[in-house]
Amino acid sequence: MTRETRTLAELAALVEGELLGDPQVRIWAFNDVANASAGEITFLAKAKYAGQLELTGAAAVIVPHDLAEVALPAIRVKNPYLAAAIIHNLFYQRPLPAPGIDGRAVIGADCRISSSASVAPLAVIGQRVSLGENVVIESGTVIGDDVSIGDGTIIEANVVVRAGCRIGSRVIVYSGAVIGSDGFGYATNARGVHIKRPQVGNVVIEDDVEVGANTCIDRATFGSTLIRKGSKIDNLVQIGHNVEIGEGCLLVSQCGVAGSSRLGNGVVLAGQSGVGDHVEIGDGVMAAGRSGINSNVKPGSVVAGFPAISYKEWLQAATAFARIPQLLKDVRRLRRQVSELAGDEENKETGDE
Repeated sequence: MTRETRTLAELAALVEGELLGDPQVRIWAFNDVANASAGEITFLAKAKYAGQLELTGAAAVIVPHDLAEVALPAIRVKNPYLAAAIIHNLFYQRPLPAPGIDGRAVIGADCRISSSASVAPLAVIGQRVSLGENVVIESGTVIGDDVSIGDGTIIEANVVVRAGCRIGSRVIVYSGAVIGSDGFGYATNARGVHIKRPQVGNVVIEDDVEVGANTCIDRATFGSTLIRKGSKIDNLVQIGHNVEIGEGCLLVSQCGVAGSSRLGNGVVLAGQSGVGDHVEIGDGVMAAGRSGINSNVKPGSVVAGFPAISYKEWLQAATAFARIPQLLKDVRRLRRQVSELAGDEENKETGDE
């Protein structure tokens, strides 16, 4: 098989980097420092790791802008992680199955399935489902009635997409995710019996979104739970009913967003962060791991802790918390000294009488 190659000069132009060394070095793949070999390009995240290049077999390297000398042909950039991702994506193409519907799949009535789509064995497709060009439905997946899935989307094995949900183009839903499960809504009567509120809305996922393994996105009570374009959701994330996630957000593993909350564009929730119900989070907000957000957050804020406060204030509080045991010892010592001084004064007064 003939491999597609690019010159180092072409790659430097692609990532807007500074070219160092031979511009005609030909590259056909990307690899890490330890495993790279002839014809492959690698990268260094930071200049302090430059010593690792002595052991690499790579043909070229992406380096940070503050690395002055490089023995290999190189591309110098401000953000090596970003440049590495761009170049890696250029060479990497995920293998896709052959188009067609396997005879062991179950397909409902009145479906519109592109001839370029691939439906694997033991997939179940409901009625009136629409699958666009080059859609991949892997084994064990269940697609409910009236679902639409856009071009180039990949639904991995054992995913469930419930009835009426809409998924855009170039989306990846990883194994075990559930899209459109019922939202958690109940009303409790005077006897303590929980009465279920019907969840009759759907989930809408826009283009270029990724949904991690075993993540659950609940359908809306009414209307739509909305994941806007370009957002990336990690494994084991819970998104409640009627939530709106803005464009380009990052939700890291084990986050939870409760019902009817709204996240602006570019919000980052680190691992195990939690957002209470009916909370508004502005554009560009960043929340540290295990943050508990139970009130609105202004755009551009960086928060941490539970309840979440300004990250700088949280750092001060965390530092003070670590000193509490010593402070208690100091307080006990001072109390003893005060008691001893008070006792001496009482003894002096008694003696004077």
